Amino acid sequence: MRPQKLEDVVGQPHLTAENGILYRIIQTGTLPSMIFWGPPGSGKTSTALLITEQCGYQMISISAVASGVKDIKESVHLAEKNLADSKKTVFFIDEIHRFHKGQQSVLLPYVESGVVVLIGSTTENPSFEVIGPLLSRTQVIVFNKISNSDLILLLKKAIESEKGLNIPHLKVEEGVLERIAELADGDARQALNLIEIVVNISQKQNLPLTVQMVSDILQKQSFLYDKSGEEHYNMLSAFHKSLRGSDPDGAVYWMCRMMEAGEHPHSIFRRLIACASEDVGNADPRALQIAVAAQQAYDFLGEPEGRLSMAQATLYIASAPKSNATYKALHQATVDVREYGSLPVPFHLRNAPTQLMKNSGYGKGYKYAHDFPGAFIEQEFLPRELSGKVYYQPSTRGYEKMIRSWLRQLWKSKKYSDQD
Repeated sequence: MRPQKLEDVVGQPHLTAENGILYRIIQTGTLPSMIFWGPPGSGKTSTALLITEQCGYQMISISAVASGVKDIKESVHLAEKNLADSKKTVFFIDEIHRFHKGQQSVLLPYVESGVVVLIGSTTENPSFEVIGPLLSRTQVIVFNKISNSDLILLLKKAIESEKGLNIPHLKVEEGVLERIAELADGDARQALNLIEIVVNISQKQNLPLTVQMVSDILQKQSFLYDKSGEEHYNMLSAFHKSLRGSDPDGAVYWMCRMMEAGEHPHSIFRRLIACASEDVGNADPRALQIAVAAQQAYDFLGEPEGRLSMAQATLYIASAPKSNATYKALHQATVDVREYGSLPVPFHLRNAPTQLMKNSGYGKGYKYAHDFPGAFIEQEFLPRELSGKVYYQPSTRGYEKMIRSWLRQLWKSKKYSDQD
């Protein structure tokens, strides 16, 4: 069911119509380097294959997860041989956001020199996931979420086409295709998978293809297909609150629910990393390290092994002592910055690289901490208007208990009360 012509591409008329950029590119026969950015199942990979073939390029697919620098260089060598034979090469990298900066940097000179044309696909914002020099040499092509009406047309074609299920006289109750399109939620790949499941069961068990039959078959699977609706955000919320509430059982359950539902792993890791700073903080500084390391391990290992790293971080952060002192310090300091505006830096804290600045009083009275016992001497580090303000109040839990004790010892309890 992959599209054979540009007009077969579903749900992207802004790209494929006569005034669309992909239509115009095919007319020229010359492919620029591009990043296809859009939600899952919106046709990015199929379109890349299609335009590469129609423009007469050879495609080399590179795995963003499994390919190392050596693999990239071997592919470049093949592209150079193609170029010597007057053949042009496209490097297609699915999920290019999983390519780390080192891998992306290796590609840069070959894209810049024209040895290869890069087509990358991603569900993540390329502004954050693709290095600047590479992004500046590519054109970002935005794919939209496919509408339900377009998915229904695709499902009808899948039923009738010889390249699909090839059952043109299949009786389908009104509302069946609409229900499947709703479950697929803009994802053409999932829509096709679902119609294949229900039609195969209908045929083998001699059941009429009704809305009720579809609901009965998919009721145990329907949770898999709500990636961006309310339930998606409800599960993320339940996951974060389980972490914050120190319930490792709840946390790992919601993690598994989301992963089984096809959630993008980075959505879960964003919650883990946020919780490590917001809700654990310095009560266990290792929580942030473990969350970030787990994300890197997952990206390196992929499925299924990478899910163990995600579970390990989830259980650790849920079990760690909790403190929101970092969150409160950030919030309160930000409030004062916005309320008081650009308060001048006290003279004793100013840099004085020139004699003129020194003569103007810059740096005068500053006490170099390492000149004093314990590398500490009490002095004011805030603007005069904020003198005595305390933003960070370490909790008495976990490692922050040691931090509080140390700060109280330094400041002689002037800044840190006995309250938790």
